Amino acid sequence: MNAIGMFGLGVMGANLALNMANQGEKVAVYNYTSDLTDAFQEKHPHENITAYYELADFIQSLEKPRKIFLMVTAGTVVDSVIESLVPLLDQGDIIMDGGNSNFQDSNRRYHDLKEKGFHFIGVGVSGGEEGALNGPALMPSGDKAAYQHVAPILEKIAAQVDGKPCCSYLGKEGAGHYVKMVHNGIEYADMQLITEAYQFLRERLGLDVHEIAAIFTEWNKGELESYLMEITADILTRVDEETNQPMVDVILDKSEQKGTGKWTSQNALDMGVPLTIVTESVFMRFLSNVKEERMTAEKELAGPDSLLEQADKDEWIELVRQALFMGKISTYAQGFYQYKQASEQYGWDLQLDDIALIFRGGCIIRAGILNEISSAFQADKTLSNLFLSPYFKTILNTYQNAMRKVVIKGMETGLALPCFNASLVYYDGYRSGKSGANLIQAQRDYFGAHTLERIDKEGHVHIEW
Repeated sequence: MNAIGMFGLGVMGANLALNMANQGEKVAVYNYTSDLTDAFQEKHPHENITAYYELADFIQSLEKPRKIFLMVTAGTVVDSVIESLVPLLDQGDIIMDGGNSNFQDSNRRYHDLKEKGFHFIGVGVSGGEEGALNGPALMPSGDKAAYQHVAPILEKIAAQVDGKPCCSYLGKEGAGHYVKMVHNGIEYADMQLITEAYQFLRERLGLDVHEIAAIFTEWNKGELESYLMEITADILTRVDEETNQPMVDVILDKSEQKGTGKWTSQNALDMGVPLTIVTESVFMRFLSNVKEERMTAEKELAGPDSLLEQADKDEWIELVRQALFMGKISTYAQGFYQYKQASEQYGWDLQLDDIALIFRGGCIIRAGILNEISSAFQADKTLSNLFLSPYFKTILNTYQNAMRKVVIKGMETGLALPCFNASLVYYDGYRSGKSGANLIQAQRDYFGAHTLERIDKEGHVHIEW
């Protein structure tokens, strides 16, 4: 009998199946279209993998309770596959969805299958095809008792850091896909922040691509150590064989996306969470796609009269480094604040220190900073915001001046740095004990009688303006 079944043999499903087999698990594989099954068998013959062409045979080959891992296109396809599986399953069998599903869909599937006597586990998977094969970060949620049946496999195939798997039970319903969604939002922002640092160094300091690659490589040895910094340095060393130009210069500046960053921002709006940095990064992807309009506007709209004057490059390079790290801290602060709010509003009891540990290996946002994030939430389970932890507070108090200088210089020279700016605005807004919201409340009450609260009385009142 096979220990687990993999439904879906695209790149991710195929690599996860191979990962499981390489870890000694007996794996049944199935794909709706036989051509992918044939191609998989031809390319990846493995003594621990058996391919099936009939769905009923695939199901019957699994030991009970059956454990079926779906790696199919998110959305209606997942529902269609579950619908085809249910008549062939027995009570207590377990369906896992490893795709980039919306957490609300996972919530629904969890309850629908529970009513029918089955278990649903949503598994956020990060790390791309390489991670799927060699060890991804896994974010599972669902019925905790059912998770115990699949934990030995999931924790075995996950990335391992300091002897611990980058996989941990996160909570009920679609909590796992939620954590993966916000992970992707953080990823969007981190990519944009790195891009803004690159633009400043190249367009305002006049550094060439190879100089910036060397700077990023050096930065990656310190506070900014991360997978995204590592691959960005590598990207900047690549030369296009056809044109002999830096590869980055022959790539069209229009950013695509799969939608998870947008979902993260939409959910933040629904919960009333100030996820400004991620949201700016999503907006910048949208703005990048109006390429033709931007080309026209470049000829029609004026910029500043002067650009950056002769500057001490080494001084500015260090200022940009500090600003980038402050932006990274701010992004994680907002993302983990969103986790905290979601945990309270949805009743998931998310363990923020465990989430940070999951992200340390296998996933796209893996970075040295995650150890400090985990330590901060371990030290203070009631910590409301990473900004207030001793480690990050010290850095922010020091680096905020660098961020101000870089943002101001960007504005003066006409360089858009939306995520750097959003990081600074969030920092200044969060540290302001008094905001201008009292005037907004007065305006709302004036034109709409929406009521307001006074500082010297309890409850909401309306003022006769």
